[in-house]
Amino acid sequence: MAAMATSVPATTTGVSPAPETDSVFKPALLLMSGRTVAFAATFFIPLVLARIFDPAQFGTYKQLFLIWGTVYYIAQLGMASSLYYFLPRAPRMAGSYVANSLLFLAASGLVCLGALVVAAPKLGRWLSNSELPQYLPWIGLYVFLMMVSMALEVVLISRARYLWASATYAVSDIARAAAFIVPVLLFRQLEWLLKGAVIVAALRVVITLFYFRREFRGSFKPDGALLRSQLAYALPFGLAVVVEILQASLPQYVVSHLFDPATFAIFAVGCLQIPLVDFAASPTSDVMMVKMQERLAKGRTRAVLGIWHDTTWKLALLFLPLAAFLMVDAREIIVFLFTKRYAASAPIFMVWSAMILLASLQVDGVMRVFAQTRFLLVLNLMRLAIIAGLIHWSLGEFHLLGAALVTVLATLLFKAGALIRMKRLLGVGAADLLPWRSLGALLAAAVCGVVVVLAVKSQIHVSPLPAILITGSAYAAAYVGLVWRFNLLNESERLAIAGWVRRARIAAGLALGYQKG
Repeated sequence: MAAMATSVPATTTGVSPAPETDSVFKPALLLMSGRTVAFAATFFIPLVLARIFDPAQFGTYKQLFLIWGTVYYIAQLGMASSLYYFLPRAPRMAGSYVANSLLFLAASGLVCLGALVVAAPKLGRWLSNSELPQYLPWIGLYVFLMMVSMALEVVLISRARYLWASATYAVSDIARAAAFIVPVLLFRQLEWLLKGAVIVAALRVVITLFYFRREFRGSFKPDGALLRSQLAYALPFGLAVVVEILQASLPQYVVSHLFDPATFAIFAVGCLQIPLVDFAASPTSDVMMVKMQERLAKGRTRAVLGIWHDTTWKLALLFLPLAAFLMVDAREIIVFLFTKRYAASAPIFMVWSAMILLASLQVDGVMRVFAQTRFLLVLNLMRLAIIAGLIHWSLGEFHLLGAALVTVLATLLFKAGALIRMKRLLGVGAADLLPWRSLGALLAAAVCGVVVVLAVKSQIHVSPLPAILITGSAYAAAYVGLVWRFNLLNESERLAIAGWVRRARIAAGLALGYQKG
């Protein structure tokens, strides 16, 4: 692998030649395919647990992984994500950059492990849950192991190993889902879920260290000078991430503090994260950043705008109809997935689905490409201030729904602020900043799909699953039909979709022929 990495010619600046196309579609699709393989398994983790645990136990599980997510993402301080900035620019020094990140993340993970063990009793009291302290050492160990291995996919993507990254995503997510679900099915205890999570994380560490040593060989060693440049870039971004995580987690912590674990479970279910969103947005943003860095290294600043338009359009094509359908079918989806015990989560889920719309605008990645990490910090501070200032009032006025409303409002203002800065960075006007006409046409198609669903729902009275299947089919037919009829896709996209349909028909025909034979 090392020979493969060094055999590619480099320019005088040490940057590998850019691919021939500016589109993020093909590599992002490859990465998405890997994440989608494990989509069903990871998505069903909370669904299974909600049926095995009572609401209080399920709320404890949600609180534990709220703490895990907060600590895990804050403790990175941008060191893993900084590799997206440095590796495409200086591939010859990649081994040292990766070694620096690995050592930093391991040390940070150890600090987190110790802090969670020491703070366990206080966290249990603050979150109004006496069951938490006994589980927090396991969460600390899981944080440490995941910190050591978290740079694996970042390095693979930064070095254009898209197939390997896709496979790693798939295998890791499948293993994680199995580790979460199987022990609970066997032993019916939350502790066994945590033990399974730790085992999978340890396996990731072994694979990560093996790959890095083989990929970088003798160059896999820390470098103090490079570490200083990494910290100069990463720490402002890391502080921005700290604030981002705090603002994202604050509503859940406030709800957890003010209410009992069972009520927190209602709110947490309403804030359901659809794995497909992260599976699509994260790899697409990662590829977007790498391609933008390659173009900027060649002095092709104008090409960055085309990459931004392409990324936004592709994500909106998926996220806009997804969000619209989730909003209109929110109650049926929540009841089917989590049973009637969580029907009160449906209004929260309707509001929370608006976050999927905003995920189409991957402004964070553009800010990082232009090293606007300090500005990201300012925007996240603004978002945190909005949530902190309004959260208690919103809970008083709208109960649990208020926390979701405040979060969506703060995120909308964050995206708007980043778009305003992007106008200056890209040197364009508001009319050219986004593909407005295409996005407007997509919105019209999505609204038409909602009208169709409402008409269908008025005529049927069935249980949640048949209702979802019927309305989902009607929505998909209306949305896809309008997108195709009015030529909203470009030629390459239409050819790609036609190819997928053709291959699916061939595969179905072969399967039917095999069964008949």
